[in-house]
Amino acid sequence: MLDSVRTRLTLWHTGALAFVLIAFSVGVYLLAANQLHRRLDAGVRTTVEGISRLLAYELAEGEREAQAIHSALTEHYFPDQAAAIFDVQGRLLEEKVSPDNLRADLPAKLTLPDGDEIRLLNVPGRINGAEEKLRVAARHVTIARENKSYLIVVSQRLSGVSQDLAGLRGIFLAAVPIALLLAGFGGWLLARKSLAPVSEMSQSARRISAERLGQRLPIANPRDELGQLAATFNELLARLQESFAQQRQFVADASHELRTPLHVIHTATEVMMERPQRDMSEYRETMAIINEQTRRLNRIVEDLFTLARADAGQRDLEPQDFYLDELLAETARAAAVLAARKQIAVEFREAAEAPFRGDEALLRQMLLNLLDNAVKHTPAGGEVALRLVRADSTYSVVVTDTGTGVPIEAQPHIFERFYRADKARSRAANGYGGAGAGLGLSIALWVAEVHGGSLILQHSDHTGSAFRVTLPTNQTG
Repeated sequence: MLDSVRTRLTLWHTGALAFVLIAFSVGVYLLAANQLHRRLDAGVRTTVEGISRLLAYELAEGEREAQAIHSALTEHYFPDQAAAIFDVQGRLLEEKVSPDNLRADLPAKLTLPDGDEIRLLNVPGRINGAEEKLRVAARHVTIARENKSYLIVVSQRLSGVSQDLAGLRGIFLAAVPIALLLAGFGGWLLARKSLAPVSEMSQSARRISAERLGQRLPIANPRDELGQLAATFNELLARLQESFAQQRQFVADASHELRTPLHVIHTATEVMMERPQRDMSEYRETMAIINEQTRRLNRIVEDLFTLARADAGQRDLEPQDFYLDELLAETARAAAVLAARKQIAVEFREAAEAPFRGDEALLRQMLLNLLDNAVKHTPAGGEVALRLVRADSTYSVVVTDTGTGVPIEAQPHIFERFYRADKARSRAANGYGGAGAGLGLSIALWVAEVHGGSLILQHSDHTGSAFRVTLPTNQTG
């Protein structure tokens, strides 16, 4: 039962309220008890003071002692109190008994107060045969003119205070549980209503699977915490849906790219095996086809392996110090050999020394991919140029060609995996193992970003295209 958030919230709410109510009740009870006792003490103290003043006044006016004592006791009327006047030897001179037969007896072992001090104490007593606690005030009064001393005692029952406190306790004992029951029930209803969207989201989440990622969690109130949680979860589902779609597309495209060269190899071998005897030239031609398709398969597999390791974060950089201008010169020479088959010139202008720290193998692969892409889309007799420019904090590597350019509608997608502007996926052969699989630019973008740089299509039109790689110079050192 405690596994339910609703139940825990209700218990926490009720427990917190119980603590507050109990603390409040105890505080009120103690304050009320203190006030009632203070009022009782003030009453008996006032009576003692009044009797003392009247006794002194009557004696000062020349009244006889007995008449003065009688007048002092009868002038004050407090029905809940009893009063008595004793001499210093403890002999009762006169007393006033309350209507309920309460007497003001001299407390046993009473230490006489000094001067005009009024001493207050609780003493046990009996009223009409019943034991009760009494509040007693005693005062030692000395009449200097008469050279006489008296002890004035006033008593009042504590049962009135006890009854008031008992009534207050009864109110609290009845009100607090009722308040807690009402608060607990209200808290349960509130928790149930507040957590209803969570239950609905939970049921909706159970219906979501890899095949139904298009579903979304309901959002009751987009401004509260639960609504924000549902919105965040929906954003996660959208990213997962996009990732699954990309994965499915990746698998489909990879299968398509791998199936084509395999089909060519299979067809070539079947044609060769149809007749037992063939010319050596036919064998060589078939082996050339198989070799070309095998190279293409090998490059696709390597590209897929590179991207898979990059996505999994398993391809760690192996940084080393080298000169970026020398790396560009090497890749330009390698691309020139391949471009010569299409009668395409590869131009690289010597640049100033460009010290850099990075993964030289990955950067070489990035540059070869860009140059291969430029050669592939440049017609015979065209030109591919490679430039290196250093700014204050960046290196800019620009690869330009004089090809037909990238169609406008294709430009936002050229860095997507397996994307090619030629929708028919033509397999026109070129000097680098046939048409690519559409992975070169994706790998080049990843290499640039993993080095803290960027890769963009700077411009593309009928006169050709230009790709710009930006790398930070602070990689050096």
